[in-house]
Amino acid sequence: MGQPEMSEDCVQMYFKVKGPVTQFLGRAHLCRAQLCAPKSSDNLEEFENCVTQYMKAINFAKGEPRYYFLVYNASVLYWHMVRPFLKPGCHQYVIPSLSQIVSVLNQTEEEDKEWRAELMLELLECDLQAGKKEEAAKLCLTAAPFIKANVPHKYQQIYSVMVRHELMDELHLKMEKKNSIIVLSWRMCGLASSCLLQDPGKLIEIECLECELEASRLENKVRIYLRTAVEAQLSIISRLDVVLQRAIRLGDPQAIHVVCTTQWNTCLPLLQHSLRHHLRKPLTTVAEILEKVDSLMTLLRCQVHMEMAHIEEDEDRLEPAMEHLQKAMRLDTLGLYQDKLKMAFTRLQLCTMLYQSPERAEDRAIMVIEQAKKAIPKDSVRKKRALLVNAGLALAPDTFQIVLDSENEAKVSTGKTRGRFSYLFAKARHHMLSVDKAAGHLRRLGNENDQERIQIWAELAKVARKQEVWDVCRTASRFCLLYDSFKAKKSPRQKRGRKKRSAEGSVRENWGQSEGVLPEQWSHSLLRKFAEVGFISAEATIHLLHTEGVELNDQAVPPEDLSQHPAGYVPEPPETNPEWITYRTWIESLSEYTMNNWLRSAEIGLEIGEAWVVQNAAVYMLNHNHHLIVAGRQRELVDPLHKLLSIIKASDHQGWVWDAVLLVMLCSALARGLIISWIPTQTPEKAKKLPKPNTFHIPLDSAAATEIQTAVEVCEFALSQTSGSVPEEVVPTRVRQQLIATWVKAKQMAQQQIGPRLGTDEQSTNEDISSVTRVLVALEMYSCNGLGLMDFAVPPLAQVVKMASECRWSEPLVELQTLTRLTHFAYAAHDHEITMTCGQMATQLGIKYLRVFGPVETQLVAEMLCTATCIQGRSIMENLKGRKQLRLVAAKAFVESARFGGLAGSSALVMLAARHCWNAWLPLLSSAVNRKKAQGAVQKLIGIINQTEARKQVGRGVG
Repeated sequence: MGQPEMSEDCVQMYFKVKGPVTQFLGRAHLCRAQLCAPKSSDNLEEFENCVTQYMKAINFAKGEPRYYFLVYNASVLYWHMVRPFLKPGCHQYVIPSLSQIVSVLNQTEEEDKEWRAELMLELLECDLQAGKKEEAAKLCLTAAPFIKANVPHKYQQIYSVMVRHELMDELHLKMEKKNSIIVLSWRMCGLASSCLLQDPGKLIEIECLECELEASRLENKVRIYLRTAVEAQLSIISRLDVVLQRAIRLGDPQAIHVVCTTQWNTCLPLLQHSLRHHLRKPLTTVAEILEKVDSLMTLLRCQVHMEMAHIEEDEDRLEPAMEHLQKAMRLDTLGLYQDKLKMAFTRLQLCTMLYQSPERAEDRAIMVIEQAKKAIPKDSVRKKRALLVNAGLALAPDTFQIVLDSENEAKVSTGKTRGRFSYLFAKARHHMLSVDKAAGHLRRLGNENDQERIQIWAELAKVARKQEVWDVCRTASRFCLLYDSFKAKKSPRQKRGRKKRSAEGSVRENWGQSEGVLPEQWSHSLLRKFAEVGFISAEATIHLLHTEGVELNDQAVPPEDLSQHPAGYVPEPPETNPEWITYRTWIESLSEYTMNNWLRSAEIGLEIGEAWVVQNAAVYMLNHNHHLIVAGRQRELVDPLHKLLSIIKASDHQGWVWDAVLLVMLCSALARGLIISWIPTQTPEKAKKLPKPNTFHIPLDSAAATEIQTAVEVCEFALSQTSGSVPEEVVPTRVRQQLIATWVKAKQMAQQQIGPRLGTDEQSTNEDISSVTRVLVALEMYSCNGLGLMDFAVPPLAQVVKMASECRWSEPLVELQTLTRLTHFAYAAHDHEITMTCGQMATQLGIKYLRVFGPVETQLVAEMLCTATCIQGRSIMENLKGRKQLRLVAAKAFVESARFGGLAGSSALVMLAARHCWNAWLPLLSSAVNRKKAQGAVQKLIGIINQTEARKQVGRGVG
């Protein structure tokens, strides 16, 4: 009747009067239990008192069969009371009482066997959530047979739990596997029956499954902001929103939870800053309905409210955003996001303070950063920078300005010396001395508010990066990364002592200083923050290198000496000038600092189990060192690339799916770097003079042999990972071809023959990839022979041509290149028939694709056509055998070669073809008829030469 005070008085009066021991005593305990039921899961004392009353009623009733109904009633009322505690972090409080209730229901042989089975399953879940695996296994010994015999439609549920958590011994598992087909058949029949009976809840679940499968096909495309994919994903989300409304009208809790879970998973790829505003309505619906049904999916609800807070904040609705954060904090029972949520809530609170200045330095910094975020594009960089600097000064008033001024040229003092390198030396020295001061700040501060400060420094670095205030970005990143004590543990420089005052020391020592006050372990979220800031720091340092006119990992170039000198002056080599050495070493240390940031971020990615961090580190490293790879300077990248590959290999046990192209490019660059310095500069002409090239071997020292063997292993690792046995492993043939070339060269240098199957993987299931691989391997073997190293036992050219013709080529350019190379090798082997066959195949294929390719591909095709037709002409010339008519055929081939060279825009190729054409005509020019025929060919050649040169002049901007 809604009068708990009166009920309490009545119960008290009943217990004061010692009445007869009847069912009303049990009912009185049940009433008292309901009156003292806890209002929330936070009040454990009320929970214990309530449980005590229920247990008194149960213990009273279990001794008398006529009162067994009270046991059942108590279990139902208890279950309603305990429901709020069935969430992460609270299950352990439920186990003692629930296990007693299950035991008593079994003891009284309660007739409602489905209810008993339901409570057994819930107790099993509580044991598992609380980490009590042994107790769970014991429970299964009695619960599984009972459910199988009495409630068979729930047996699949307990069976799947037992398998998933390994709660069965081997014998039990084998016995159950015999019945698994029956169980599965029952499940399918049950599902089909439900559909036939038009069970609305099951139909909703099936529709959710369809949406989830459709969304999974779009996920990768959504991540790269493909417009059509984003629109398709939003369409699926709209469909699920309609499905959720149907589930709400149906009132089926299970269907509601299935749709909400599916909707959340579908929304995940769109939870990006530029896309999440589309999700306001569907996520609001999910949050509201889960709150209405008081769902126990607290983690999901917490995450939904966190994202809703972001969405509201993006649109400057701060009050609703704060409400979402408060709800998220209440739902985060495990404390997974408490620090993040509290900081976000504090930040929004500070945003609402218009005319107050917070007392705490951290709060002042947060407030200023929020003001800086609201800067509009029209605001000057000076205004943006002033706000960001104020935030840094609030956090580190003692040292922030000093470190920031490390790049302030106005603070650089050259003293009295005015040498060629004096200013560069002074700038480098000033930077090193200034950044050294940062470590002192952390040493003085200790671990005061360290986790909060890490996040504020990280936020300052991010905002400065976004607004391109690079000096503040570098300084904030440096202060943030000081907290990463793990770096210091990994740094070998720490063991050598801190006072190494070399030119690079100041930058390198910031890889981390071990301060005893710092915690040994950071949370995953903070480690992820360090990784993100590491990426930002590396990018910002590259920007600093660019301002110095240097690319990453390049050496500084001495400035031109413009000063006047007396006659006879001999300039001092920069390499011996200590001032230039200091500056050059400082530049090198900035590059090393950048590379170390990426490597440290990759280590963190491995530690926290997030593949995207490691992959990002690899992408950054390869992209920003692309100029070295193109220039053939991979040797300079061996150490960092090897460390990166070691991190990737160490993640094998985590089951990560790697970007196959990225892995191949990394391994190819590493393997090439390992062997490139050991490749002899032997020319083919010199090699041919050797008496027995097939048996000639270069003696390898131990260092060379080790590196070459490592290169072989690296290549074989990448080739095995991209064999094509699963679709995710397939890489473009042109990418894989580079790796194959490196592998074959390394095998030759290691003096290891390649088997007749021409591959590393004898078990590959993808025959298309295997056949193409074998052809490419054979081509590389041919290209490596005759260079003074060990010669490969190559298959006959006719066999390779047959293999190539039988391949299904997925990339026309690679197929055309293969035919062109086969034409070349056949010509080198003086096999006229194969030369002409391959040359004609290449020509036909190339002409076909000239019409459909874009400008870049067209140029490549034209170059290969030029080569193929020129080789055909040369082979005809070498096989005339007195047939003068064939000279005309050869000359025509050379004219075609010149035409293709012109399409490629290569004067060198055009002139080469023209020379061969002239030489073909030369013996025939004694005849007037032949001279007239030659005239047309020569005029065509001159026209091609003029057109090619004219296009080159236009390309150079010459009128």
